[in-house]
Order: sequence, then structure tokens, then C-alpha cells
Amino acid sequence: MPRDTGRLSAPAPQDARPVPFRGGGFRHRPHPWLPPIVFAALLALWATGSASGIISPVALPAPADVYAAFRDLVVTGMLWTHLSVSLYRLGVGWALGAALGVAAGLTIGLFSLVRAGLLPLVSALFPVPKIALLPLFIIWFGIGEGSKIATIVFGTFFPTVISTYSGVDGVDRNLIRMGQSFGLTWSSIVRKIILPGAMPAILSGFRISISIAIVLLVAAEMIGAQYGIGAYILMAGSLFALGQLIAGVIILSVIGLGASWLIGRAERKLLDWRG
Repeated sequence: MPRDTGRLSAPAPQDARPVPFRGGGFRHRPHPWLPPIVFAALLALWATGSASGIISPVALPAPADVYAAFRDLVVTGMLWTHLSVSLYRLGVGWALGAALGVAAGLTIGLFSLVRAGLLPLVSALFPVPKIALLPLFIIWFGIGEGSKIATIVFGTFFPTVISTYSGVDGVDRNLIRMGQSFGLTWSSIVRKIILPGAMPAILSGFRISISIAIVLLVAAEMIGAQYGIGAYILMAGSLFALGQLIAGVIILSVIGLGASWLIGRAERKLLDWRG
């Protein structure tokens, strides 16, 4: 038989409620239904303003005109022609610039001698408008793909370098000292402590650099390019075909959304240790 300890449990009050969990850590909750609603509302306002005459067709074409431009691109097959060329230039240029930027940023963050030699150079060249160097790249690499890809590489390299070495500097030094006290090798500390700790800043730099790469892609394709989204927008603007121009801008927005989605997937996979 259970022994009576002599302790009486106090009855729960009538208005007792469970205490909600307060340790969520400001984790964002997904709202997958909200973006389509916002997009549909903006599209409805746009269509209503165009139909009522509030939005002048000289300033902004109607959604029907933009849809007609998209349909023409699909029917003629020019959508894939322009899109494939732009995606090739964007993918190659951004991948090279990001890879070189991460390597240079890690080197600057880890080695004092390299930081003293390269950091002033990076700080001096980063504010230079990269599109201003396109004529120089044309002289060096020709008017073909080389100059356009070089412009994107040069433009994405510097923000990636800065975000990478800033992420390395932001790693908690107590964790590094703890690894050293446990006898971890230099390479193990870099691989297991510094790289994971700097990864949020590196991925944030990727988001910035891909946006810069898209801007430079359009600017480079507007100079001496026959195919590409930038060349398509330039052609539409010269003909005052606003429907085609807005269609090209929407394609660029979709490319940006796709790149952001891919980086978001990488963040969820690489940063799952944060909980």
C-alpha cells in the first residue's frame, strides 16, 4: 500500500490556464497563403486602374498587354532563347565570383598577413561602379561572352569577400579557444567551428551578390548583345513597346525569386544546427 506522506496537494484554481512556450527564439512561422494573396491583390489593383483609366497606358501597360507579350515570347520560342543565354551568363559569372569571393574572404579572415595586404585593396575597389569597367573588359576579353561574364564575376566578388571575412570575424572566439583547449587541429577548427559560424553571413552575402549579378547582367546585355533579357528589354524600350518591357522586367523578377528560393533552401540545409 502506498504510504501517506502527509502532504496535501493544493487544488488547481478554477481559472488556471497552461503557460505557453516562450522559448521560440523569434522563429518565423511560414505563411504560404499570404504571398499569392498579396500578388493577386496587386494584380487586381493594376487591372482595375488600367481598365478605369486611372493608370495611363503611356505610363504602365495593362496586364492584358503584358500577357500578350509573354504569349508572343512563348509562341515564337524567343523566351527560351533569351532566358537560356541570360541564365548561362548569370550562373557562370555568379558561381565564379562567389567561389573566388568565399576563398578570398576566408583567407583574409584567417591570415593576418593576407588581411593587411588585401583588405585595403578590396575596400578601395568595392565602391567602384562595376558597369563603368565594362568598356575595359570589352577591350580585354572582347565583345562576346567573356566581357559580360567578367563584369558579373567582378561585381559579385567584392560583396562576397566582405560578407565572408565579416562572418569569420563574427565567430565567437570562446568557441575557437575551446576547440584549441581540446586539442583540435587548425583545419578541424576551421571546418567545424569557423565555417559553420560564418555560414549565415556568407549566405546573406550570396543574396546580395546574386541581386548585384542580375543588375550587372542586364547592363552588360544592353551593350553589344543580340540575345538575353537585357537585350530584349533594350529593344522593347527603343520601340516603346511597354508590354514587352514590363514582361522582361517580370522575367528578371522571377529569376531573382528563383535564386532567392535556392539560397533559402541552402540556408535551411546548412543552418539546421541553429534549431
